[in-house]
Amino acid sequence: MELGMIGLGRMGANMAQRLQQGGIAVTGFDHGQPARERLAATGIATAATLEELVQALPAPRALWLMVPSEVVDTVLDQLLPLLAPGDLLVDGGNSWYRHSQQRGARCAEQGVGFVDCGTSGGVWGLQEGYCLMVGGELASVQRLAPLFGALAPAPDRGWAHVGPVGAGHFCKMVHNGIEYGMMQAYAEGFALMEKKQEFALDLAQVAEVWRHGSVVRSWLLDLSAATLQRNPGLEGIAPYVADSGEGRWTVAEALELEVPAPVITQSLLERLRSRQDNSFADRMLAAMRNEFGGHAIRKP
Repeated sequence: MELGMIGLGRMGANMAQRLQQGGIAVTGFDHGQPARERLAATGIATAATLEELVQALPAPRALWLMVPSEVVDTVLDQLLPLLAPGDLLVDGGNSWYRHSQQRGARCAEQGVGFVDCGTSGGVWGLQEGYCLMVGGELASVQRLAPLFGALAPAPDRGWAHVGPVGAGHFCKMVHNGIEYGMMQAYAEGFALMEKKQEFALDLAQVAEVWRHGSVVRSWLLDLSAATLQRNPGLEGIAPYVADSGEGRWTVAEALELEVPAPVITQSLLERLRSRQDNSFADRMLAAMRNEFGGHAIRKP
């Protein structure tokens, strides 16, 4: 089987390499020449333009998009005129599931198949394999099964056809919302232990103990333990936590469906809070305490 990979950032390039290692012939494209050169250095073919990429693939073609969600429609604008009925597109990035449904309908009008694949595994996927949540028509997913089997930790686990177009990105959205909550719980727990100075806890040691036999063991804990081994005091790391959208979408969906999701919601709010320097809300709280109770105000 042959595949065109569009978007050769770190994750896209890693996926291309894992596919190649799994016996899938890959041709990669990226607008940036340095990204193409890095992939070519690994022995994988590259194309300088989308037209060249499409021409390099045998029909019916299969192309995998690994680009930011905000540029997927731009890529489709450029790509769809080059494709023919029977070709198949996969969006493996973090798109909002409703946009994936719209894109699936747009592709169907042209006779092009569309599959949305929620992809988890980050920078470790090349070595460990990726977790794949796949949405789309059964025939399209079956056609792509060799790709999913090559990307997953094993052909028979770590990936699944979870439903129609949109279902893959919906599951990935909820997956990332859960991830927000788990990360926040770990962060708060380690902060509590770090504050208990009378015990002088070795946080890396505690994390390592928890990794074996504990009910809170997880890959996130493995990564936390490795971080604390390298940098126990987390020096050089600013207290600023970004978000890439999935947590917001999860909270919005919970509100729409009237499903209480307080942990995920609060973890998202904590990320927003981490970005506030000289918070007006905190200064307002201090001012109110001073007004009603005469409590001292600290000067900046």
